[in-house]
Amino acid sequence: MSTALRAIGRQLDDLASLGRALDELLAGRTEPPALLALGEPTHGIEAFPVLRNDILAHLVERGYRSIILETDHFAAAVVDDYVNGSDTDLDTVLSTGFSHGFGAIPGNRELLEWLRAVNEDRETRDRIHFYGFDAPTEYSGAPSPRQFLTDAIDYLPSAFRPESLPDIDALCGADADWTNQAAMYDAAASIGGSAQAHALRLIADDLVSVLHRAGPTLRPADPGGYDRAFARARTALALLRYHSAMATPATDRIGTLASHRTEMMADNLLTILARERHRGPSLVFAHNAHLQRARPHPQSGADAPTWGSAGALTALTLGDRYLFVATDANPTADPGTLHHLLAQATTRRALFPVPPLLAALPPAAQSAKPFLPGHIPFGPADLTSADAIIFITDTDGTRHQYW
Repeated sequence: MSTALRAIGRQLDDLASLGRALDELLAGRTEPPALLALGEPTHGIEAFPVLRNDILAHLVERGYRSIILETDHFAAAVVDDYVNGSDTDLDTVLSTGFSHGFGAIPGNRELLEWLRAVNEDRETRDRIHFYGFDAPTEYSGAPSPRQFLTDAIDYLPSAFRPESLPDIDALCGADADWTNQAAMYDAAASIGGSAQAHALRLIADDLVSVLHRAGPTLRPADPGGYDRAFARARTALALLRYHSAMATPATDRIGTLASHRTEMMADNLLTILARERHRGPSLVFAHNAHLQRARPHPQSGADAPTWGSAGALTALTLGDRYLFVATDANPTADPGTLHHLLAQATTRRALFPVPPLLAALPPAAQSAKPFLPGHIPFGPADLTSADAIIFITDTDGTRHQYW
């Protein structure tokens, strides 16, 4: 079996072989991808961001002009400013431009240093831009919609503002009411079902509609300002939907909250791609679970709904122009598992196109067990949601603390 799988795999032992394998994968597409999605099975293991950095360096030579990470869409503007020459200290950029503590993950400092150096020698129109596509939420909850609403309202000329606009500050009240961590697990502790929240949701909906309808008038004079205002209004509305879900008791409540975050992520991805469409394709890097096209079964029981991932939602729009490459590793995989079979066919790291891999796998191949908390093994049933998988053997699976 290892001989058959080794014949299918493309060994990525150095940058040259990595480039050849990527070129072969891209050449096999019916049309060039607008988005190459590269997943990882968990966060904090150095081997995956290092692979990402190597892949990006090759893709830039092939016309890719942006990198998108699983970090706050708005905070990432600090990072993009830095890689395009701002004088902000790099440590400050890593601590403020990344959500979830991801600035401390090995490989991200090196990524920003490389991007800044590459951009120094490029014309403005040809520079590599950095984006985040995550929602402005954290593990413990979601922020108040106040600043997002205020920013959108402040941008609008008075002639376009909804009549009798209420006092946003009065409706929002104390930010602590929105960020109450107890609300993540107790619907009764959430402000999302209050009369104020319902009123704010109507305001946010009006703002999104006004900005959309006024776009042909407002955007030509200030594309950047308009896009930021529209993104903030859209996010305010999405956050209010999220808070409403927090206030709603449900069997699959956490799964529903995750799906609202996912929707925001997909909207951000499509917004970024629309902005970049005239400059070149993009590379996005995030957890496999966010990027795979579909999940084979519900995560929270047989009766729970199966929500689409951000990648699946994005692929609804992109079709064949969405390409997903999963990655995984498992230093302790049991014999008979997909991970053990791939490890036997990999020297350092190898790319396996999914169609021939599925044809060669024995029907009895099993999913591996997680090798540390937070690791979600990419099992045989997941393969149909990917175009290829890269397996890595040169890691001991050590997670660097980033929080």
